[in-house]
Amino acid sequence: MKRLWVIFSILTFWLIPAAVNAEEAYTFDPGETEKKPYHIGGYIEFKPILFGLDRESAFYKLRFFSDPRGQNLLEANGRIQLEGSYEKNIFRIYAKTNTDLKASYSGESERSTFYELYGSVKPLSNLKFDVGKKTMKWGKGYAWNPVAFVDRPKDPDDPEQAMEGYILATADYIRSFDGPLKTFSFTPVLLPVYDHVNSDFGNNNNLNIAGRFYFLLYDTDIDFMFMTGGSKSDRYGFDFSRNLSTNLEVHGEYAYFRNSRKNVLDASGISRQIETQAHSFLIGIRYLTSFDLTTIIEFYHSDAGFSSDEMKNFYSLIHYGYNLYQSSGKTALLDQAQQLAESGYARANAMQNYIYLRFSQKEPFDILYFTPSITGMMSADDQSWSLTPELLYTGITNWEFRLRSGIIFGARNSEFGEKQNDYRVELRVGYYF
Repeated sequence: MKRLWVIFSILTFWLIPAAVNAEEAYTFDPGETEKKPYHIGGYIEFKPILFGLDRESAFYKLRFFSDPRGQNLLEANGRIQLEGSYEKNIFRIYAKTNTDLKASYSGESERSTFYELYGSVKPLSNLKFDVGKKTMKWGKGYAWNPVAFVDRPKDPDDPEQAMEGYILATADYIRSFDGPLKTFSFTPVLLPVYDHVNSDFGNNNNLNIAGRFYFLLYDTDIDFMFMTGGSKSDRYGFDFSRNLSTNLEVHGEYAYFRNSRKNVLDASGISRQIETQAHSFLIGIRYLTSFDLTTIIEFYHSDAGFSSDEMKNFYSLIHYGYNLYQSSGKTALLDQAQQLAESGYARANAMQNYIYLRFSQKEPFDILYFTPSITGMMSADDQSWSLTPELLYTGITNWEFRLRSGIIFGARNSEFGEKQNDYRVELRVGYYF
């Protein structure tokens, strides 16, 4: 943790003068209005987190059975993101790097990678080709995107954070029309999966083919997507978005998965893999009031998720395995539970039905640059839920200060009730340059 604090102190030493200088008088330079062929920028963040542990929960026992912790756990995180682009004639290169720093009870870690690194060529005004590592950002949902076939899943607890892309080749062809159909575009995608290329996407040694057809029809955005190739089961879907009025938007997504697989644990503790067709969908609205209150409501369903009974069987395996470890030192059942957790039981929103609600108020009581918000998420299958209030202040040029807290409510054997933490408090201090 000491090394992380040193790194953050050095960064702060260099960045604070930049923030102070930003308040100086503005001078106009005609050269600043000219479009430059290159762009360089970035973001630096320091994020300490305090966790309040639930020592009786299943996920606490699974993680800390051999190394018990106290009631609280402090963790320090840092993030450095750099991005840049260069454009000349019909060519463009874009890169975005991400470095995550972490210091916790288990030690210090650092992970650096390219989130995006690709080259573009635009031979025609309506045709573009991209090759490299890229995030496609398919889907209209805010917290979930069932049709994001070629992207990593969002974190519903922080859906706006940048995500790492995949190595692929894609194109965009766009046409405009007069009449009810105003715009059409087609985006084909080639996504290879081999030992050192997208190896975490799915089954190796496959070239996957995906595509998206976009229509702006009667002022409604509509997309049709597909993906096939062997790394994952074949899947098809569509999404839509439409403004019903100036301040009210409705959106939705639907996805169909052929031969979807999941590991299911029965009441006797026996695990088996089942294969079936699966459906997933999302429906939501976004409403902005005259006094700048933004409301987002979404309902999400996934057949690939686990039922309440299947999750209860998983939690029971952990509790039984923990008691066995306490009495005999044997870890076989906990090892089995860990494998099941990695196969899907520990992923965010592992069950089938969820409700998401977010309120965000811009500058209440005329407090400039201040935005409070509150987010609620509930598992409709077991009625457990979480509440996340947040305070955001951006009153200093290029700086962002965000205070968040996460509080969990749920009985034993419920999704949120068996999470590792009862609550968490985090502070984010970020600087854009």
